[in-house]
Amino acid sequence: MGGVLVNARGPRGGCWERFFLRGCWERYNAKINLKIVRFIEENTKPEKIETGDKSKTDATLTVKTKVLQDLIINNGGGLINSWVDSMRACSPTHLKSSMKQSSWLTEHPSALDMFDEILNVSEGKKIVMFLDYDGTLSPIVDDPDRAFMSKEMRRTVRKLAKCFPTAIVSGRCREKVYNFVKLTELYYAGSHGMDIKGPEQGSKYKDDKSLLCQPATEFLPMIDEVYQKLVDKTNFTPGANIENNKFCVSVHFRRVDEKNWSDLANQVRSVMKDYPELRLTQGRKVLEIRPIIKWDKGKAVEFLLESLGYANCTDVFPLYIGDDRTDEDAFKILRERRQGLGILVSKIPKETNALYSLQEPDEVMNFLQRLVEWKQLRSGA
Repeated sequence: MGGVLVNARGPRGGCWERFFLRGCWERYNAKINLKIVRFIEENTKPEKIETGDKSKTDATLTVKTKVLQDLIINNGGGLINSWVDSMRACSPTHLKSSMKQSSWLTEHPSALDMFDEILNVSEGKKIVMFLDYDGTLSPIVDDPDRAFMSKEMRRTVRKLAKCFPTAIVSGRCREKVYNFVKLTELYYAGSHGMDIKGPEQGSKYKDDKSLLCQPATEFLPMIDEVYQKLVDKTNFTPGANIENNKFCVSVHFRRVDEKNWSDLANQVRSVMKDYPELRLTQGRKVLEIRPIIKWDKGKAVEFLLESLGYANCTDVFPLYIGDDRTDEDAFKILRERRQGLGILVSKIPKETNALYSLQEPDEVMNFLQRLVEWKQLRSGA
């Protein structure tokens, strides 16, 4: 397959082991390629580990006080209670907020209500679309293998991709997301952006190039090993679902009785304590185990903008729509760049870097349909 394959060593090497540039350079702008390689090189360095004892080189991060920040469990069983409290606090059925819904909506108004304002801000700029999958394009369901998007949503996303460069950015394995969406004209960023592939066909933004970025390839054997150990450890925990997402492992506890969360936490900790090069973060009733490298959904967004040639453009307007804690990395990047905006999908007030909100996938579809209609009207289609 033509295009660019980028591969990097993880934190053990602390530097690039190799990168391969395949395909025809004539079919891919050399200057853009160089920027992409430099971007990945600068952004796949291992994350620093903060510890109370600086003398311990393999110690892990201390638990953060905010429940939406990374959860680290390698530091011993004493943290399990705090971890379970965070699981409970981050679960949709337990979320509480001192902020009333009305005041939260004042700060993060509906993107549908503010649609004209969003268009005004994007006037004269190239819109690039980034979409999470679970909870954004498909409803959250108990069985992660049945998180199907509707046919109407698929038609809407297909039309969207004809109007704007469009990427799906998910914690899921890239192949799984593709099997759910089944649209060849999209960019797919799986495993929280650690596995990125360009459109196969049907995109006018593709220019006959295929792009593959996998900055954490070295961790694949480790991830497979952890996955198998977690499957064995959690085998007798009713409702636990361990999902291998290639560059990360997801521990779904949506169907686990709350009284068993502590047992599940201990099971995961017993595996994780032997892998200091992996970290654990939390989403909506899911625990994510992934490499400690400086790469997340926000970095994936930057990489894709770089790949499209929009790295230093002032006339680009990225729109990112997502519902989970991991999407906050992308919202934050857009705020820091002062380009585009984030839209959080949530019925419940949450701390977020997104500027606007939508309540559920049906509202997301409505918003995307209006974007398509606006674009078609502008282009006379």
